[in-house]
Amino acid sequence: MTNGGYNQFCPVSKACEMLEPRWTLLILCEMWSGSSRFNEIRRGVPGMSPTLLVKRLREMEANGLIIRVENTATGEIAYRTTNMANELEPIVHALGKWAHRNIDTDVTLERLDARILMWNMRRKIDVNALPGRRRNVIKFTYPELPRDERNYWLLAKPGTPVDLCLTDPGYDVDLFVTADLKAMTSAWMGFSTFEAELAHERISLIGDTTLASSIENWMVRSSYAAA
Repeated sequence: MTNGGYNQFCPVSKACEMLEPRWTLLILCEMWSGSSRFNEIRRGVPGMSPTLLVKRLREMEANGLIIRVENTATGEIAYRTTNMANELEPIVHALGKWAHRNIDTDVTLERLDARILMWNMRRKIDVNALPGRRRNVIKFTYPELPRDERNYWLLAKPGTPVDLCLTDPGYDVDLFVTADLKAMTSAWMGFSTFEAELAHERISLIGDTTLASSIENWMVRSSYAAA
């Protein structure tokens, strides 16, 4: 029995004892989205300290939620969700849809994080909907943020994973996206639309006209947007 548990035999209480430690479900969500290495998982939950992430991963491994896999040739460590954890995925996704429908939009958008937004937007980019078969460089700027936190670069090319850079990668930029962080988060999460935010000039696009006009095709919104 875990320390500080509910001391009940109810299955719900047992599930809570395993899943309630802070960040556990968010770590699982990040892993279900494709992250398997420590630094990848950490980028998806930037509010965690490395020390706490190490602790949670060990606890989750002990509870049978994840397994730790070492590449003996390279020494590289990866983490994989177990079948037991994967049974939770549709349940957690349903919980997210419930929250999206029922929690007030202003409450949801009260605390914003550009790093989390860009990390999640990165993995939803549809590279096959981008014009041409070349590398596209898209720079996002959130002017209200401190100077060292306001700029992000997405590098997208068919056949390769989309890369998110926090410093200038040195390539010519195809499209400059300047946005109010709340407006971009709202549009991507489905509380509003890109069209509406563009019309109200809370998001502006400068650069490749084909890339700009097709933004709603290649910038796929959150899976919760349909909710």
